[in-house]
Amino acid sequence: MLKVGIVGIGFMGMIHYLAYQRIENVKVVALCESYAKERLNGDWTKIKGNFGPAGTQMDLTGIATYESIDDLLKDANVDVVDICLPPASHAANTIAALKAGKNVFCEKPISLKQEQGVEMVEAAKETGKLLMIGHVLPFFDAFNYIYQAKVTNKFGKCLGGNFTRVISDPTWLKNFYSMEGSGGPMLDLHIHDAHFIRTLFGMPKKIQSVARLRGDVPEYFNSQFLYDDPDLVVTATSGCIMQQARPFTFSYEVHFEKATVFTDCFNQVPVTVLHEDGSIEKPEFPAGDDVSPFVNELTEARNCFLAGKPSAMLDGVLARDALTICHKEIEACVKRAPVEV
Repeated sequence: MLKVGIVGIGFMGMIHYLAYQRIENVKVVALCESYAKERLNGDWTKIKGNFGPAGTQMDLTGIATYESIDDLLKDANVDVVDICLPPASHAANTIAALKAGKNVFCEKPISLKQEQGVEMVEAAKETGKLLMIGHVLPFFDAFNYIYQAKVTNKFGKCLGGNFTRVISDPTWLKNFYSMEGSGGPMLDLHIHDAHFIRTLFGMPKKIQSVARLRGDVPEYFNSQFLYDDPDLVVTATSGCIMQQARPFTFSYEVHFEKATVFTDCFNQVPVTVLHEDGSIEKPEFPAGDDVSPFVNELTEARNCFLAGKPSAMLDGVLARDALTICHKEIEACVKRAPVEV
């Protein structure tokens, strides 16, 4: 049985809590919340997000509650600390948990600053504990399909692809375009695709990007990722547009030797496979809800924590590299010139 303590009972902390309830051999044994302390009494009615269920009154019987992470870290009953705090708080709290002898699952991004991501990975190495970062994208059916095709060589060599992730300007979020706040669209939005690109193709050798900027923060941008393999063509478009009628949008088109796979949520195009023989396939996926990808993600984390081995999709090294990719994209956008990675 894996015993988890969740730090930060906001929207994502609630989603993780709900996901754990569906996973065998996992139990949430502790909660920590210092901002909205009524949530330690089960009053989650004010929790809201841009997807998934709304907060409600929760029965927290049998769960230890803490207002300080320092107190939670002293709880010998906690095996894994699940950190769902704002990104600027990830590094200090993750490192403290690792040094306290806890394995850590931390929400994405690993941090906002490159050096902190490096420090977090180093802390895991030094303490001999596991660090996993909650990049959930590979656990959505549409993206897991691509991941599995790549690792199993189902359609032959992967030749690259284009990834798009665009939203309307989130005017209700404070400090969204601050590198000390959310990190802008690059670190709050595009880092999902940067992580997926790193997972599929490894680290690029060079990046070239163009962008509309707010100061030094990219608002809308297009990037090309250059590898030693000349056949590998990988691009991404992401950011914010000012028209509020634009809903959240993602799409991709990924090329393999024997097939092309694409999807577009904005135009309601399901995952579609164009086979080399001219046939078209539209794979069907099991029914699920907004919490299901997080169940898949945290099940993978459970398996790796119990086995004492890193995850091929959630390892902290991948998240550190995704953060580096994003910062290199920012550098390329500001310089308006290619940069070495």
